[in-house]
Amino acid sequence: MTDYQLFRLGDHPLDGGLVLPDATLAFKTYGQLNANRDNAVVVPTAYAGVLAENEPRIGLGLALDPSKYFIISVGLFGDGQSSSPSNMAAPHDGPRFPQVTIADNVRAQHRLVTRHLGVEKIQLVTGFSMGGLQTFEWAVAFPQMVDRIAPVCGAARCAPHNYVFVASLEATLRLDPMFENGEYAVPPQAGLRAFGRIYASWALSQAFYRERVYLDILGFASLDDYLERFWDGRFFDKDANDLLAMLRTWQTADISRKPAFAGDFKAALSSIGANALLIPSATDLYFPVDDNRMEADVMPSARCCPIPSVWGHMAGFPGTNQPDTNFVNAQLLGWLREATV
Repeated sequence: MTDYQLFRLGDHPLDGGLVLPDATLAFKTYGQLNANRDNAVVVPTAYAGVLAENEPRIGLGLALDPSKYFIISVGLFGDGQSSSPSNMAAPHDGPRFPQVTIADNVRAQHRLVTRHLGVEKIQLVTGFSMGGLQTFEWAVAFPQMVDRIAPVCGAARCAPHNYVFVASLEATLRLDPMFENGEYAVPPQAGLRAFGRIYASWALSQAFYRERVYLDILGFASLDDYLERFWDGRFFDKDANDLLAMLRTWQTADISRKPAFAGDFKAALSSIGANALLIPSATDLYFPVDDNRMEADVMPSARCCPIPSVWGHMAGFPGTNQPDTNFVNAQLLGWLREATV
């Protein structure tokens, strides 16, 4: 039993020239589409995320209020709910799953939103982390449709330092002898455990560890207890090939990878006509504040509002740390109210 729906795309053409056959997108909606078909909010999922992880941002009285908006939460290819290495039929299963880009995801989401759900105008696209990468892509790919974007701890491309982090995760999984080039009979648990340890060093800031938040707020007995009980099993329920497919999507993210821009990143940013609120974390190691500030300076109508948090990248993860979740909601709520004044 699932509490989400699947939209069947059929054969979905990909940027690399291949096709994702019998592709499906997992999605869930909240609220109702209005008569003008223009009150939609799109919320793409993050890396290794599932649709339910978007829900702490959605609710009556929150910025994403289903009594006002038709909210569409949509899953990333590779997440285990949408088309992924773990649920595709041969010969596109496991390590044979084709390379999928952020743009491939957003084109599929556009088909879902317009052809299946009947949306004509999108009030807002917002997402955390890889959801933020998709948020920027929506603004560039469909500028006439998107009024506003609000990436949370995301960016318009995968920067070189970010690329190195992602590469370290891939190498870690592949080094596990049980991985067997993606043809594993049992999950490569040693690789998945090491994957979580690398994440632990990047997802939270130096200040998070220096201030011993894992003891005083999270209640773990020691740093090792935190690593073992929280991070060692963090990815155990994920399929390794799914994780790798999403990593490749992450690494290739760049809104300027289009013929119209020919790699000119600032030209791509300058093309974004949507009103934008960029919400980085002040201590994010993946998508640092300086990257978002540079993007906001180039975009025609954007502001940057960092989360004042020691929680690093995880400050933007909905519901993980309630004060940070409240901060993001307050910024979104005030910004959206400005549009109605």
